[in-house]
Amino acid sequence: MKKIYLIAAGLLFMMTFSPGLTAQEWSTGLDIYSSYVWRGTAFSGPSIQPSVEFSAGGFSIGAWGSQGFDGFQEMDLYASYAFDFGLSIGITDYYYPGTQYFDYSKETGAHGFEINLGLEISNLSLSANYILNEAGGAETKGKDMYYEVGYIIGEVGLFVGAGDGWHTTDGKFGLCNLGLGTSKEIKVTDSFSLPVSGSVILNPEKEQFYIVVGISL
Repeated sequence: MKKIYLIAAGLLFMMTFSPGLTAQEWSTGLDIYSSYVWRGTAFSGPSIQPSVEFSAGGFSIGAWGSQGFDGFQEMDLYASYAFDFGLSIGITDYYYPGTQYFDYSKETGAHGFEINLGLEISNLSLSANYILNEAGGAETKGKDMYYEVGYIIGEVGLFVGAGDGWHTTDGKFGLCNLGLGTSKEIKVTDSFSLPVSGSVILNPEKEQFYIVVGISL
């Protein structure tokens, strides 16, 4: 656990001492999705997903959750820093209510801690993610990996993702997230538009296919 807190402290250090962090902003959001599908795996049906974030320059820290109408819940904390040249680094704490929040043990631990790296170059995006710990409650294996490549063509974004550990049925590395997504704004009044997004997702490893549509408020 000491390693995890040192990483989080490092991100906070970047926020405090990096130049140009004059613009600070609090923001909140609420998304409603037809189902919650993450990295090619469906976790619940229709879901409400709230978020709260504080940002200052390239630094952001926040909380994000998903509450399914079928009872599934996920509540995450995250911190990240985005550099001007497209690189971002962060850490995410995955937590699932129903487990004891302060349980950090290997056998029944409630938290999965993941290092996140991202790079955006024009229409191309790359991400690499690595789970630091084994936690029985969060169902992380430890050293779980996930990689994704995305490319935007016009109004459509294509993505291909592969991982192991908690991303696949047998824990072995495999292709688990393949699809495309798009978004648009539906004009409601002259001063208000409703952002709508949609994705078509195939998980070859689990042989599952999903269509997901959501709105953002």
